[in-house]
Amino acid sequence: MILPINIYSDDILRQKAKPLKGIDSTIEALIASMFESMRNAEGIGLAAPQVGHSVRLLVLDLSCIDNYANEKPMVVINPHILAVSGCNVMEEGCLSIPGVNGDVERPAVISLKYRDEHFLERTREFSGMLARALQHEIDHLDGTLFVDRMEKRSRKKIQKELTDIASGIIDAEYPVVPFFHKASQG
Repeated sequence: MILPINIYSDDILRQKAKPLKGIDSTIEALIASMFESMRNAEGIGLAAPQVGHSVRLLVLDLSCIDNYANEKPMVVINPHILAVSGCNVMEEGCLSIPGVNGDVERPAVISLKYRDEHFLERTREFSGMLARALQHEIDHLDGTLFVDRMEKRSRKKIQKELTDIASGIIDAEYPVVPFFHKASQG
């Protein structure tokens, strides 16, 4: 089932997601829907908060990128970054912030402890686009968006687009859940 994506300024995107204690049929269905929703939106990663579930779960599929064509789709549950090294700057975008891109500096290599789709604990080192995509999605689990990591000068350049999205001006080729600020009642 294709789930609508929660959009920038929705409160759920700013909350720290809760750890999963296991997998049941509901979580298995959520994982399947997340993959379907991510692919429908032509994304390479999706975190559960982006589809309205505040749990520490994300999916990745980089196989649409030439250098990662043989990389299997991943389910990552309760991730914990153990170590980082190196550094690089790359342009990022986000399904929750349609049409907005910006340069973000992140560690180039990460060592990650997580549980897979069978809830088995894994520890693995990631580099390149895998490391970047994992860090981007893990940020979602911590209530952080890529625009929060941009330099102030760069963020000012996209502020109008962010304001437009927050006010409901959204141009997305996939279903979204727009979030509108409620007028303060005084």
